[in-house]
Amino acid sequence: MKEISDYSRMVEEAIAAKRYGAMRPSSLYEPVEYGLQKGGKRLRPVMLLMAGDAFGADTACLTDAAVGIEMFHNFTLLHDDVMDRSDMRRGRPTVHRRWDENTAILSGDTMLTLASSLMRQVPDRCLRGVLETFDAMAVEVYEGQRLDMDFEERNDVSVEQYLEMIEKKTSALLGASARIGAYIAGASEADCALMYEYGVKLGIAFQIQDDYLDLYGDPATFGKPIGGDVLNGKKTFLTVSALGLGDRVADEVRSGMALPADAEKIEKMRSVYDRAGIPEICREAIARYSGEAVAALNATAISEENRLPLEQLVDRLIHRRK
Repeated sequence: MKEISDYSRMVEEAIAAKRYGAMRPSSLYEPVEYGLQKGGKRLRPVMLLMAGDAFGADTACLTDAAVGIEMFHNFTLLHDDVMDRSDMRRGRPTVHRRWDENTAILSGDTMLTLASSLMRQVPDRCLRGVLETFDAMAVEVYEGQRLDMDFEERNDVSVEQYLEMIEKKTSALLGASARIGAYIAGASEADCALMYEYGVKLGIAFQIQDDYLDLYGDPATFGKPIGGDVLNGKKTFLTVSALGLGDRVADEVRSGMALPADAEKIEKMRSVYDRAGIPEICREAIARYSGEAVAALNATAISEENRLPLEQLVDRLIHRRK
């Protein structure tokens, strides 16, 4: 039985084999390669490979789609970092900081086209379904990003609205990864839908954990400065949960958010959240959605043995520190 590390290695080898950094012009493709290097958890392509493998797919049929999913994810990061004015990503300067904003935008556009091209390399028997899933996912990601930007100007975002946003911006890509892997393997439509639910629910748990770590994580392991969401005025699960706890807490949240973007603001918001019990609310939500992910997985026709790596992936993600 393959381990998660085996799938991660397969992804790294497949990306390295593409040799994007050797393509010309180098001013376009070096940022593409840079964006793909030190790729973090490689969660999305690993999930695609795992799902396909669990349903018995030939790995050769999955590899290009896995790289395509990772390429699309990194395209969104290049553009997100420009929009968020983020200086660091995975412990390194972002593309727009190392080069410039125009380079980040153009190389990101190139990554999107490369991602679409890679998705078209799947077997003809499943091409239409894979592309339909990929395109629908992409539009949801764009909708989620727009909602995320809109929320920055609002102080009345509900938990339900926030969950809708992250389901589009984050979870749709994870759901599509799991569904595409299963679809390439020839899984039934019912099982493909369950794998999509598995990815979506895990994606929600993943994003809530990410929101939590942004304020409560260890800067040495998180990969970027702590408190970035607070400083950028982003609405997170912590923020919207606190806003829904009554006028007193909501007033404290709004007061803290109005402070200048400095270390004092980070400490103020952490203090407000601590008193309101937000860390425990986060932990409960992470447990709930990760449990729903496992329930969807257990409802598929995958054998118990083949489910194990996908269950281990859930456990690893909800106990991560970065």
